[in-house]
Order: sequence, then C-alpha cells, then structure tokens
Amino acid sequence: MTVSRKPRPGRFDTPEPGIDPGYRGASPAERILAAADKLFYLHGIRAVGVDAIAEEACVSKRTLYNHFPTKDDLIAAYLVGRFRHIAPSDAPAREQILGYFERLEREFERSGFRGCAYVNAVCELSDPKHPAAGIALRFKEQRREWYRTLLQRLGVANPSALATQLQLLAEGALSANLVWGDPTLARAAREAAAVLIDAALRDAPVTRKARGGKVRDTQREPAQARATRARYRITSSAPTSTARASRRPTSPR
Repeated sequence: MTVSRKPRPGRFDTPEPGIDPGYRGASPAERILAAADKLFYLHGIRAVGVDAIAEEACVSKRTLYNHFPTKDDLIAAYLVGRFRHIAPSDAPAREQILGYFERLEREFERSGFRGCAYVNAVCELSDPKHPAAGIALRFKEQRREWYRTLLQRLGVANPSALATQLQLLAEGALSANLVWGDPTLARAAREAAAVLIDAALRDAPVTRKARGGKVRDTQREPAQARATRARYRITSSAPTSTARASRRPTSPR
C-alpha cells in the first residue's frame, strides 16, 4: 500500500519542491549562506547549529561541509557576506552624517532588527583570535573612515577625533536600543552628533586677510564648510585678527 504524504506547510511548501521561494534558483552554497545569514542574525551564532542551517537551506550536512569545512568558516562567510563598501556620496557632508542616524532610527523600528551583526558575533564568540573579530574590526574601521572623510570635506580641525566621537554615538544608540527597545534613541544620538559637528565647524580655522592683503590663517576653509555655515547659520568662533592682536602680550616699557 502506497502512502501519499501531504506537503508540509511552511517554508518547504513551494512550487519547486524542497526549496524556499527566497532561495529558488540559487546554488547550494548561496542557499547555505542565505540560511546562515537568516538564522545566525535572528537567533544567534551559538544557538544555531549546522543541522538547522542545512535544513533551512535544504541541503545535506555533507553538502554544507563540502562548501564550509567548519562552522567557523561559515560564520566568517556570513559576516563577510554582510560587508558592504561604504563610500561618501556627493550630498552635503553634514546631511550624510546626520542621515545615517536617521537610517538607524528606521532600522530600530523594524521588527526583525537584532542590533549590529558584527557586535553580536564578537560578543557571542568572545575570542579575539576568531576570524569574526578581525572582520568586525574592518567593518567598524570602514565606518569610522567614512565619518572622517566627510568631516575632512567639512574642514573641521580634527576629523579623526570627531569621527571616533560620532561612531561612539552610533554604537551607543545601537546598544541602548537593544535594552530599551526605543527607536527614538537614534534621534537623540543624531541631535548630539549635530551639536558636535556644529561646534567643530565654529572652531574650524578660516582664512582671513589682514591689512596689506597678507593671509593671516594658513588653512583655507573648504567650500562645503562655508556653505554649511551659511545654511545652518553657524558663526565661526575663530578669533579675528583684531581679537588676536588684543591678546598678544605687550612688550615691557
């Protein structure tokens, strides 16, 4: 007697038997990575075994190990797969930086948001020698360089230091959101970032000419910094030539 089984409802109940609609047409390696990305991010690296990933990808464990000999190899591939090159656009630098915090708030509002995959991996694995630690460091350093490039475009005095401060604001918002579950924390971080940027713009050196046409300040203010000052009505706090002269010590008579 032949027993016919009804298709199991859920992810395998698709026109292409056994394959999730999202994975259809993908190679076994691509399906494995997609399954790892989904399960590792949602449930955690430690909590998800290769059996669950093989089932999700609809491959055998043998096939999985043919492509990824160890779970550590799969973890590294999962993190590299999430790595995206970040490059500044031609939009105003200040708007790009603050726009990043606005995107964070939208991410926080997503039901499936589980924080930063790189931070999560480093915390879960707790092994500075694991490949995941180096991958996470490269990702974070790339983001810091993105800030620094935009801040250089604005002409702030110390773009590297301010880039680190802005990144700490973003990282703090990411961590705080996981505890409080409040997307508006990203908005608070954005407001703090705006204060830091505008203060740095006020303190940026500006080219001025003294009598006789001689340039007194050696660093020229970038055009985008001037435009940003004008747009947001930021007044430079750099001292004028007269103010500098008034602070010079007088020679003893």
